[in-house]
Amino acid sequence: MKFTYKEVDGILKLSLSGDLIGEDNGIDIIEVVNDQIQQGSILCLVDISELRYINSSGIGVLITILTKFRNKGGELCLLNPSESVKKLLIITKLNAIFSIENDEQVAIQLLKKAVD
Repeated sequence: MKFTYKEVDGILKLSLSGDLIGEDNGIDIIEVVNDQIQQGSILCLVDISELRYINSSGIGVLITILTKFRNKGGELCLLNPSESVKKLLIITKLNAIFSIENDEQVAIQLLKKAVD
């Protein structure tokens, strides 16, 4: 699994690609999230459009990230999940916990409203 990140207009944007399937994958992502939160970030957009597969450990990573941002009064939005990932989120009822959008501009507006 590969990931990149950047901060744009106060929003941390993580882009994940490949397979999110283990603790080893998640450790680096969570370190980046911790660093960004310490620098004051409270909004996160996670682009999972290039994520092919996710297992329970990967779901745990996403929940950990969500929890970290919400504990700081912030929010997280998942962007453009593939059909297989979207089905998994629905089956596990995590679609009720995560904000999920297919359009980046809509997701950014949603995040900004969440902290207004």
